[in-house]
Amino acid sequence: MKIYTKTGDKGQTSLFDGTRLSKDDIRIEAYGTVDELNSNLGLLISLLPNFSIEEVEFLIEIQRDLFVIGSYLATPFDKINLLKLKEIDVTLISKLEIAMDTMDSQLKELKSFILPGGSQSIAVCHICRTVCRRAERRVVTLASMDTINENLIIYLNRLSDYFFTMSRFIAFKSNIKETIW
Repeated sequence: MKIYTKTGDKGQTSLFDGTRLSKDDIRIEAYGTVDELNSNLGLLISLLPNFSIEEVEFLIEIQRDLFVIGSYLATPFDKINLLKLKEIDVTLISKLEIAMDTMDSQLKELKSFILPGGSQSIAVCHICRTVCRRAERRVVTLASMDTINENLIIYLNRLSDYFFTMSRFIAFKSNIKETIW
C-alpha cells in the first residue's frame, strides 16, 4: 500500500467517517496539534536514559492516550460510537494527578517562575508542555463550535501540568539547578 493518496492535494482531508474538511479546519488543527505533542513526547522519551522502565512505560501510555484523543477529535461526536477505543475519563486524569503528586513530593516547594532549560530533556519537556497548552486551546475552540467529550480538555490541561512537574523532576533527578526568573 502506498503512503501517498493524492486525496489531500487540494487542501482537504478526511475524518474517520469520510467527511471531507479543509486542512485548516479547527478539528484538523486540534488533532494535528495533539499529534505534534505526541511526536515531541517521543523525542522526550529518547532523551531520558536515567528514567526507570516504569517511568518510560508511563510516558508511552500517555502517547497511546494521545492517539486515542486524536482519534476522538478526528471523529464527529455523533459517530464516536463507531470507535472502539479506550475512554478518556477521570481514571486517566487521576493517573496523571497521582504521577504529579509522586514527583512533586520529592521536589522543593515552588516559589518562583522557572525558565525553561537546563538540559535537552528539560527543554523538550517544556516544549511538550507548551504544545500541550496549544492543543488544549485548539480543543477548547473546537468545543465552542461542536460537541466533544469535555474530559479531553481536562486531560490535556492536566497533562500540561504533568509536563511542568516532570521538567522539575528531571532537573531534580539529574542534579541540575533550576533557573529562576
